[in-house]
Amino acid sequence: MNKTCRIVNLQEEYSQLFQESLAHLEDGAPSKMNALRTKAFEVFNEKGIPSNKVEAYKYTNLQPYFKGTLDIALTNEAAFNDTVTQFNCDVPELDTHNVFLVNGWYSHQNDVSGLPKGVIVGSLRDMAAQHPDIFDKYYGETAPADEDPMAAMNTAFAQGGAFVYIPKGVVVDKPIQLVNIMNGDSDRLVFQRNLVVVEENAQVKMMMCDHTISPQKFVINNLTEVFANENSVFDVYNVQNQHNLTTQVSGIYVHQKKHSNILTNNLTLHSGITRNNVAVTMDDEQCESHVYGLYLSDKNQHVDNFTFIDHAKPHCQSFELFKGVLDDSASGAFTGKVLVQPDAQQTNAYQSNNNLLLTENAKINSKPQLEIYADDVKCSHGATVGQLDDEAMFYLRARGINEDEGRILLMFAFAYEVIEKIRVEPLKENIRQLVEKRFRGEFDKCDSCVVCGQQGTSVSCL
Repeated sequence: MNKTCRIVNLQEEYSQLFQESLAHLEDGAPSKMNALRTKAFEVFNEKGIPSNKVEAYKYTNLQPYFKGTLDIALTNEAAFNDTVTQFNCDVPELDTHNVFLVNGWYSHQNDVSGLPKGVIVGSLRDMAAQHPDIFDKYYGETAPADEDPMAAMNTAFAQGGAFVYIPKGVVVDKPIQLVNIMNGDSDRLVFQRNLVVVEENAQVKMMMCDHTISPQKFVINNLTEVFANENSVFDVYNVQNQHNLTTQVSGIYVHQKKHSNILTNNLTLHSGITRNNVAVTMDDEQCESHVYGLYLSDKNQHVDNFTFIDHAKPHCQSFELFKGVLDDSASGAFTGKVLVQPDAQQTNAYQSNNNLLLTENAKINSKPQLEIYADDVKCSHGATVGQLDDEAMFYLRARGINEDEGRILLMFAFAYEVIEKIRVEPLKENIRQLVEKRFRGEFDKCDSCVVCGQQGTSVSCL
């Protein structure tokens, strides 16, 4: 079932939408998911869709993008079509377990039979019913639904998504790839909720490929909760390749236990309006986190990365690096906060944000922050904003490299520091090629899944 609504008065009409849709939202959904809905919506209704008057959303006013006539999929009908057949990930070097989601719903065409014994990958709703002990223990435990209005909105309207569980001691040798496909013949509002649990001594790498294959407007609220238990290793690479009529709010919230090692890397290669929320809580000793991001924007695109790293316990390390290249009239923002709590002695925390502006009209707002309440720590933060180095360009020109090629070389050298953090070699090479194409202006159509390299329906980027 789809519901079409005309959103003009944001609070009043989203309130009406929630009340009218509540029976459909609750029908067949897990009891814990339903138990959190009403409280989450009360938080959302109080705070509303954030504008730039809200400090945490100071650089991104989301209100204009959540208005308009939008279809909302209240059932999983969207996942029961032939959309997935347009994708067939066949890059030889990139061997993954492929999982497809269509408009936020887990596709019935997925085949995950090749996963190691004990690993569970499936529909969030179905797996919650089959494994309530896991779902009830973790769902909603790290998403800030009581603080962030977009996390509250997702919690209130959540229905579909992916459930990933890696049991104790299991090492998944091939990455699990979630391909998030947006498709339809009308403008859509999409809610997706993912839950990832990595148990003790387990290891897994995940990729999330966000992709649009039809030219309609998409407004997406996507939230992923991750629990990295003791001695676990978890990587997630979120590759965003969407056309200019897409507005996406993407949240990744990670909770770490003792000796866990996590890496997140948001790679925004093409988008319309993008807000990435990344939060990591190191809730035990000897945790290590790596939080990276690369954003490439042109025309009137906008990318806002908002990160929060919470050093709650001693002897932990965090490494954070975000880089942006902005062209034309593109805009961007980076707000990163590292909190070192009083008990978090012997903390090492490093944060950096570097930006390259290619035109006078491109702009960036950067706000790195450290908040330290312990005295035995090593912490640093910084930000840079600049243009291409004239001396470096002169050096290249003097050696016979033309100006256009020189610009591409300098931009790629700037971006590569984030690309090299990718711990999956075939993905690293694939992203390297795609970034180079982006700089060469060859990324003119959003017609391939950037992770898979798979050809799909050609959609012009407006």
